[in-house]
Amino acid sequence: MRYQNATAYRFLAPYLLIFSIFWLWPIIDSFLISFQATRTVPWRFSPTFNWGRLIGDPAFFNALKNTLLILVIQVPVMISLAIVMAVLLNSPLLKARGLFRFAFFAPVVVGEVAYSAVFRLMFNLDYGIINKLLNSIGLPSVDWFTNVTPAMAVIMMAVTWRWAGYNAIILLAGLQSIPEDVYEAATLDRVSKVKQFFYITLPLLKPIIVFCAVLSIIGTMQLFTEPFLITERGGPGGGTETLGLLLYRQGFRSLNFGYASAVAYTMAGLAIAISLVQIWLTREPK
Repeated sequence: MRYQNATAYRFLAPYLLIFSIFWLWPIIDSFLISFQATRTVPWRFSPTFNWGRLIGDPAFFNALKNTLLILVIQVPVMISLAIVMAVLLNSPLLKARGLFRFAFFAPVVVGEVAYSAVFRLMFNLDYGIINKLLNSIGLPSVDWFTNVTPAMAVIMMAVTWRWAGYNAIILLAGLQSIPEDVYEAATLDRVSKVKQFFYITLPLLKPIIVFCAVLSIIGTMQLFTEPFLITERGGPGGGTETLGLLLYRQGFRSLNFGYASAVAYTMAGLAIAISLVQIWLTREPK
């Protein structure tokens, strides 16, 4: 047995070595960098320099507010939409279900740069199709990218369009694991389809919903592409800047690696904390 364990670890050694070099060490090193003042030459150890700035930085709290706003509004809407889509995809009345499943999953495959460019064109003030549709029903055009609220709405719509189908496919797998006998028994007891959904489907689907919610929370906390490309680096005036964009701006534009590392670990800590709260609130009673 001891020989077999040694053989297994020898096979794992190349992966563990590469993991340590390219994943584990950068994680540890970036944490150590967060305690250093990196704007001086040479760098100097100053535990409160970056973390103290974080507490009093208006830009950080603005990015945190924007990120949490997207989290609170977009994630529940997306998960709810994904549940509805999964139920429809699971319906035996739906024809060509394979085609629809591919269509709903396809946005994830589309390149982030390409779909961000499409959304920016669609919501263009002068020739975007969204304003054309608004004009066709008698509504005025909306300047989507120079006002904070419309710009934030565009980001939420873009993220929802990209990830709702992905979550729907995960939820669909959960739906297909629910035994048909449960629904047949409920039908024999004359339980309506609506009550079956709320009292059978949702409770049995709860672990999958929590899983999708945790993935969405983690993804939202590191949201970067949409505010960077669609609203031009978090515009207007930082109104859509997220924590991921703040990290990029500090680390790769200002070369303030220590502060960027502090922001990164704050993002990770918040994502873990919010996810644990989500799991705790939705736990099964003993």
